Amino acid sequence: MTPLKKALSAWILETLGHLGSSVTPAEAENSLEVPREEKFGDLSTNLILKLAKVIKKPPRAMADEWAMKLNASLNISPLKGRLDKVSVEGPGFVNFYLSAAELSGVLAQIKKAGPDFGKPSVPRRKILLEFVSANPTGPLTVAHGRQAALGDSLARILRFCGHEVTTEYYNNDEGVQIETLGRSTLLRARELVEKKAIEIPENFYRGAYLADTAGKLIKAFPDILKDPAAGSKASDFAADDIMVGIKKDLADFDVSFENIYSQKALGKSGKVEKTLEELKKKGKVFESEGAVWLRSTEYGDDKDRVLVKSDKTYTYLTPDIAYHHEKFARGFEEIIDILGPDHHGYIARLKASQAALGHDPEKVHVLIAQLVTLFEGGQQVRMSTRAGEFVTLRQILEEVGKDAGRFFFVMRKFDAHLDFDLALAKSQTPENPVFYIQYAHARIESIKTKAREEGVRLPDLVDVGATGRSPLLRLGNAQELRVLRLLSQFEDNILGAERTLEPYRLVPYLMELASGFHKFYADNRVVSEEASLTKARLLLAGGVQQVIRTGLGLLGVSAPTKM
Repeated sequence: MTPLKKALSAWILETLGHLGSSVTPAEAENSLEVPREEKFGDLSTNLILKLAKVIKKPPRAMADEWAMKLNASLNISPLKGRLDKVSVEGPGFVNFYLSAAELSGVLAQIKKAGPDFGKPSVPRRKILLEFVSANPTGPLTVAHGRQAALGDSLARILRFCGHEVTTEYYNNDEGVQIETLGRSTLLRARELVEKKAIEIPENFYRGAYLADTAGKLIKAFPDILKDPAAGSKASDFAADDIMVGIKKDLADFDVSFENIYSQKALGKSGKVEKTLEELKKKGKVFESEGAVWLRSTEYGDDKDRVLVKSDKTYTYLTPDIAYHHEKFARGFEEIIDILGPDHHGYIARLKASQAALGHDPEKVHVLIAQLVTLFEGGQQVRMSTRAGEFVTLRQILEEVGKDAGRFFFVMRKFDAHLDFDLALAKSQTPENPVFYIQYAHARIESIKTKAREEGVRLPDLVDVGATGRSPLLRLGNAQELRVLRLLSQFEDNILGAERTLEPYRLVPYLMELASGFHKFYADNRVVSEEASLTKARLLLAGGVQQVIRTGLGLLGVSAPTKM
């Protein structure tokens, strides 16, 4: 709708001149939004509500007067033939209804643009997107699976919009958790060597997955239990072995990273010390009670944060500050982190630390992916990490497959708790949203196949020309117009996902588009004896198929041609 919005905003500015409006072209265009309900038209503006406050006049009366003027001049306006009418709703919202010819024009755009249809024109940004970043102490859980699906889908959407996106996994491969992993693996190795169960302490990793890692450790180092350096060797080996499994799970989930950044390498690089020195030179740290503190309250944090404890060791925040500082040093204009639900308090301190280092905190985006609850047959699937028992991403892949797994993980906003129904995800019924959308894509492929078998030539660019003979003029019943209206909203939904960093925006849109097509198909014969109508409806079906294929691809979900 971008070209239409520009033309409509120009007309808005021209016709509002009598109000002495100081509205800019950008404000006029940005005020145009797709209404939530179809009965309120194709585009709506709230400009009158804003102007009424300045002019101090009743907004409804102003809106009625303006709408009357617009309707009276429709046939002599620059938008002649593109708009059917203008109406007013509520306290002063002005709604615009597009003509059937204008709506049909979207099919020409889709046919011409192909896979690029829906790409918005936005300023290009260089973005570093970090997500998953699970400690290499165990396999990826269902919670990590949600972060993986959200992060990878967001990367795809941002790239589609033209941004330069680098995806990164921060590997926490040093610290207390890695030392504990080594000791836990050695205990499992003893069990294998001595062939008897050993009680695993509460603070150790107790999952059965470590038995496999311990077996590999013994094979690689037969005398590991007698080795004085067994602890460090076991820690490194176990972390590396688990990381191999993590990469395999992510690859099978169609998630990849341009870079895996090692915390251990960061520690050895001296960058943590350099960052602390930089903060000291800027006067952003102070000493108290034998510890070094960051003056984070100067930048909106609720309290100052310890960076170096009294025993001279770093808090977990300190290397994170250096890591994010280094992200900006690599030339990234914006950084996005996707973290788990226990990191809400982390946002303010991270932004404060980067502001103290001279970076714009508004360029740091921390997205919190809420928890996942699994259900099977109406019963909640219990997940407990106390004894190393948890549902893994691998189990989800094996249970419902990659497509359903990815789609269901993005079916809610980042900050919304997700109920994942395993039975629904496995079902092949209209109630399963991913099946319903994929089926629309496959159904259209079968329609095209039927047309070819009956000797009907599939329409091409010549058939969507702007001549009076265009078959698109045959489209005009309620179901056809609804599908055309939805197709014209694709770019707006992409833009919404890009601006809010929410892949979820595409989910209800694709569901609505699939529903619109299924209802159209139920009431209308696509391939008929009327050649021009057949051509028009094939163009409509092809447009739906292209948008579904693009939309599903942005979510990392396949678009099958047979089901």
